[in-house]
Amino acid sequence: MAEDLYARLRKLSPKVTGGLVRMRQETFKDAAVPAKYKVLAALAVVVSHRCEPCIRAYAKMAHQAGASLEEVVEFLNVAITEGGCPGEQWAIEALEVFEGLGRGQEGKEEACCKLPEEPR
Repeated sequence: MAEDLYARLRKLSPKVTGGLVRMRQETFKDAAVPAKYKVLAALAVVVSHRCEPCIRAYAKMAHQAGASLEEVVEFLNVAITEGGCPGEQWAIEALEVFEGLGRGQEGKEEACCKLPEEPR
């Protein structure tokens, strides 16, 4: 149902709603900084912001980008350091999602924090 609502909102407001998708497509490309590290930085930020759908999305992107468990943990340490106790709790959530993906468990995706679509 949430997917249907997101698709409807994208149709009604394509320039605004699709803006985040377009920003992510551009931002998370390899450039001076490899895409993997940008995704890991984003994961640390969303852990600090406590956005569960974003945590799931960026943990999945980190997994797809080939991030190692050690790399994920180091970036989660940044989130914990900056976020204190709540940061630690949300870092646990991110670690659970990332490790589940490594075991082949497909995590649920929330409609509001979409992974970038492949360019057409």
